[in-house]
Amino acid sequence: MDQSRDVAVVTGGASGLGAASARRLAEAGMKVVILDIADQSGEALAQELDGVYSHCDVTGEDQVVEGINIAAGLGQIRVLVNCAGIGPPMRTLARDGSPHDLGRFRQVIEINLVGTFNTIRVAASAMSKNEADEHNHRGVIINTASVAAYDGQIGQAAYSASKGGIVGMTLPIARDLSVVGIRVNTIAPGIIDTPLLAGLPEPAKESLALQVLHPKRLGRPDEYADLVMFLVNHQYMNGESIRMDGGIRMGPK
Repeated sequence: MDQSRDVAVVTGGASGLGAASARRLAEAGMKVVILDIADQSGEALAQELDGVYSHCDVTGEDQVVEGINIAAGLGQIRVLVNCAGIGPPMRTLARDGSPHDLGRFRQVIEINLVGTFNTIRVAASAMSKNEADEHNHRGVIINTASVAAYDGQIGQAAYSASKGGIVGMTLPIARDLSVVGIRVNTIAPGIIDTPLLAGLPEPAKESLALQVLHPKRLGRPDEYADLVMFLVNHQYMNGESIRMDGGIRMGPK
């Protein structure tokens, strides 16, 4: 499939799963636009990939519109990969009985869930203007949830709610966008060795790896990127949420 004239947008593309996806999409010949708030690493990666970086807080309407407009100016946006997100832990009640900070809960929902939808709606509008192929296909959107959508652990109420929301909206959005030939899928990764785990000591990482059925190791960002490319190229995959977790089922903690 000739993808050399296609444009791919990756939110959270400056590091981790987003950066791996950006590299893989660029390898496929696409022009990659990275939307992130990590300016230094985002600009460096964009330069490496001969792509474009745009500072973008996914919760901000104007910044998302600006980023998508930049991408649309480079060609037809055929791919959107949503990787922007945060996951600060906090229990519903702290050990001293104090309640979960409501502002923190709203922040996680706003970035992970609302931010994902914000980018979807703006990118889908641009994609709907693409030239369709013989199957009326105009583009694909790939979101990032988490196994926490299904197996949320202690301290993950906000994170699990946000990721569960992404899973929950995948099918209805796929139904909404089917009329214009845009597919929508979601990947729910397990424990992936990304910068989010960088602060953990090696024994803690090894303990997490032992919880995986097989293979007993942490997942790799490049494996996520491989699944992204599978979903980009497989036109019969639509409306699905796929766990990529080595068979792990998370315990309470």
